[in-house]
Amino acid sequence: MFTTNQKTWAEEMYAVINKKLEATCARAAGKLPFYPEKDGFYKDNPTNGGLHWWTNGFWPGMLWQAYNSTGNENFRTRAEEVEERFDDLFNTFSNLHHDVGFMWLHTSAANYRLTGNARSRVRTLHAANLLAGRYNPLGKFIRAWNAGPPGRTIVDTMMNLPILYFASKELNDPRFEAIARNHADTVARVTVRADGSCNHISDLDPVTGDILETPAGQGYASGSSWTRGNAWALYGFALSYLHTSDLRYLGISKSIAHYFIANLALSDWITHADFRSPKKPVKYDSSAAMIAACGMLEIAKHVDEHEKSLYISAAMNTLNACSDKFLCKDTEKDGIMFGASSLYHAQESSLETDTSLIYGDYFFTEAVLRILGKDFLIW
Repeated sequence: MFTTNQKTWAEEMYAVINKKLEATCARAAGKLPFYPEKDGFYKDNPTNGGLHWWTNGFWPGMLWQAYNSTGNENFRTRAEEVEERFDDLFNTFSNLHHDVGFMWLHTSAANYRLTGNARSRVRTLHAANLLAGRYNPLGKFIRAWNAGPPGRTIVDTMMNLPILYFASKELNDPRFEAIARNHADTVARVTVRADGSCNHISDLDPVTGDILETPAGQGYASGSSWTRGNAWALYGFALSYLHTSDLRYLGISKSIAHYFIANLALSDWITHADFRSPKKPVKYDSSAAMIAACGMLEIAKHVDEHEKSLYISAAMNTLNACSDKFLCKDTEKDGIMFGASSLYHAQESSLETDTSLIYGDYFFTEAVLRILGKDFLIW
């Protein structure tokens, strides 16, 4: 599936990732990384975004991927420490929202899949029930966040649906898959445009599910094309196909991928923060490229041989371009893939722009391990 040159590149990146993880583990013991501070090192994210913050699962996700590929017990120990901290979230509850999949797929579900830990299975099912509880059966969507309009849904939730597919299989209960598929169908109707681009936020009538408004969200403006949102949809629909075998979802994922690829080809395979933003100032988001690359590698698993090369080549092109421009090999600093921005309108002085974001590093790690055949299904 991959050429010798592609695997050689991945082996080089794999060595960089392992060295960085080993160094970061020593410095960041007991912390939940989000982005490096001005001194180049991680602080504990709960001091910034709270233990409930949606990104907190990606660091243990990286550790579980690394543990699976290396057998290094230190990675497992650090990942399990985070998982145990998350137990407090079940008690507070009120700060949890649509991103519980990101949090418990990368901690408890990963642990259960790799070690058979029964307590981890229960934690994952608990989180799946929390996500299912956000489902609006009238409008057939999963509500986003806890504040704002009751009909608000966002494209990011597509990547959280695998925790519902997990619960459906584990419990032999079709309700969870039905919720996931109903939500995916609603996203396909109200969020994915005819050209393969996507809205970030869709505000729906909570009773009928009719579309009311599409606010800008983290993109440039309403009607623009926030790249990370497009990447969430690209990979999210591919994963829904993986879990359901519904060809509609694969087709939607391919449509978004084609839109993504066409835009990447215009920017030397470096992902901007929004495909429909002004040319200046230039704002990059390498994290969107990492997510999209994983999505395209997932698509490649499910298409005929003559199609594989399109998705693999596009994924490799953006992985290579971003690593050439943004990769940090320095083990004396935290963060791996820089050039990421959390949202288009982040202030230039913000630590969440033109930096390394933990989810960008996670998806870079996943992509490299996929190329080497050393990953495992964390979704």
